Amino acid sequence: MVAERKSEHNWAADYDIFDPEYVRDPYPVWDELRHSCPIAHTERFEGSWLPTRYEDVFDIAQDYKHFSSRSITVVPVALPTQGDYGVRAMPISVDQPEHTWSRKLLLPAFNLKSVEKWEGVTRELCRSLVDGFADKGRADAAEGYAQQIPVRVIAGMLGVPKDMSDTFTGWVRGVLEIGLQNPEIRIKNRQAIIAFFREVLAERRVNPGDDLISEMATAEVDGHPVADDDIVGICTLLLIAGIDTTWSAIGSSLWHLATHEDDRKRLAANPSLMGTAVEEMLRAYAPVTMARVVNEDVEVAGCPMKAGDRVLMNFPGANRDPEKFENADCFVIDREKNPHIAFGVGIHRCVGSNLARMEVRVALEEWMRRIPEFTLEDPAAVTWAGGQVRGPRQCAVVFPV
Repeated sequence: MVAERKSEHNWAADYDIFDPEYVRDPYPVWDELRHSCPIAHTERFEGSWLPTRYEDVFDIAQDYKHFSSRSITVVPVALPTQGDYGVRAMPISVDQPEHTWSRKLLLPAFNLKSVEKWEGVTRELCRSLVDGFADKGRADAAEGYAQQIPVRVIAGMLGVPKDMSDTFTGWVRGVLEIGLQNPEIRIKNRQAIIAFFREVLAERRVNPGDDLISEMATAEVDGHPVADDDIVGICTLLLIAGIDTTWSAIGSSLWHLATHEDDRKRLAANPSLMGTAVEEMLRAYAPVTMARVVNEDVEVAGCPMKAGDRVLMNFPGANRDPEKFENADCFVIDREKNPHIAFGVGIHRCVGSNLARMEVRVALEEWMRRIPEFTLEDPAAVTWAGGQVRGPRQCAVVFPV
């Protein structure tokens, strides 16, 4: 029934990332498009392109001269003429040369050595979460676990109150999920984030502490302090990008293990597979798509794109391309060759990839250590968020106690 519905829709000329069936299961659509029209188009949201092949997505991501990152969503939002909204989410939404120094500012906090310092905190958090439901025989792997982890870790890094995690989560969903089709909600929540970080930054300027905001507040670029708007923009990005994307990856991973008994049992019996398993989870269920804006007329794989066009960087679709990956639509828990681009590619490759990998790995390790056997309570009740970040929002599982 689902396959028939999808085949009747003209995805090549009218793709819709918010279509409920696409959100639930986009993989058949990408398979169909790779054979029939590898770069799809839509007039929705003022028009955009959707490449589905690894080679095309990779090439576009590398070509920052023709494809700008000044707008990273395919849904244009008319900014209000009054009020505080327009700070840029650096470095992901700026081009050279601003991208270079803003990314360099963040790299020390997200290198492997720095991320290692947060592994213990993350592990303790995951254990405490599992403690809260391990004896109940039921839990929501998405809402009650995956969605609770990245928000508290990033709050710790930024030195902001962890007890505001529900508020942060609401703001992020208001920007990336609910607000992606509702400009009023999106603007309201983004303004709330910006106002919050302006207040925190003002306090850190006076009383710096041992946190990332304080480091940026006392840093210099070319001999000058970093501007408030730039720091607030970076903090906004870290909150938004550091929460929804990673919790979606954790949630999708747990959904997979709940629905694939062989993989779950194999991982439980052989924890040394966790490294390749995490990379395969990231490949198979890459949560993020970012947009680009065409700077000047260009042709990609015979497809003419005009200046001002938007392109949705379909990293999840690229990771399922059979021309790049053997058995691309199969989850191979011990896949050795895995050049996935779940974190993007090129100069805008995710600066927080080390942190995200660690959070996914630790979250799965601690869950599997306590709950090695679990299945979905009701597969039909699982809900998914779509748009430009895809992952389960409700994913109730049951397990023996």
